[in-house]
Amino acid sequence: MKTTQLVRSKRTIAVLTVLLFALGQSGIAHAASKSITCYKGTAVKKVTTAKCPKGWSTKKPAAAKPAAGTASKSVAIDGTYKGTVALLWGDTYVQVTSVKATGTGTVADLAELSGSGAAAPASQCDTFDGTAVLGTGADTIKVAFDSSAKGCAEDDSAPTTVKFSGNALIKSGTGKYAGATGTFKVSGSFSIKTITAGSKESVPFSMTASGSITLK
Repeated sequence: MKTTQLVRSKRTIAVLTVLLFALGQSGIAHAASKSITCYKGTAVKKVTTAKCPKGWSTKKPAAAKPAAGTASKSVAIDGTYKGTVALLWGDTYVQVTSVKATGTGTVADLAELSGSGAAAPASQCDTFDGTAVLGTGADTIKVAFDSSAKGCAEDDSAPTTVKFSGNALIKSGTGKYAGATGTFKVSGSFSIKTITAGSKESVPFSMTASGSITLK
């Protein structure tokens, strides 16, 4: 009797061991069927093993930073230019013979501004043409106001303040700005003392410019 019980006990233990082993293998197989993602540098692969192969990791690498000295593909501009504007009045027009200003704020290496323009105002608000060069030396951009640009006098006669606004489009560039594109939102003002034909004057000028330069 004791011998029979011992045999049955051993058989029961053996069966339980087989079942536990089978369940354990089933669990492992089930776990293995779930894939994991492994990374190695810029390479990515999925595996069904519990761990990544040697040299691979489940940790996704951080995005690579641009190498030192590598130029960004865009340059942000958000600054204020202050200087002087020189005016020459005719019978039916006003010519901006020169604009010279220095920028502060986010202006990259384009802190120096020089330009010119002209208008034939028929009312207190009218369109105008104007171009400017930003920067000095080898790296410069040339911008021109588009058809949205307008100048408005606060009064119908001088002395008064003229406020202007519009879009300035990049037309060309030199050096690192060769082939650059972009648009700036521009607004500013200057005051005039007279509109007498033949008169000249040089007055304070202020302009804000914001936008982005896309490099080639």
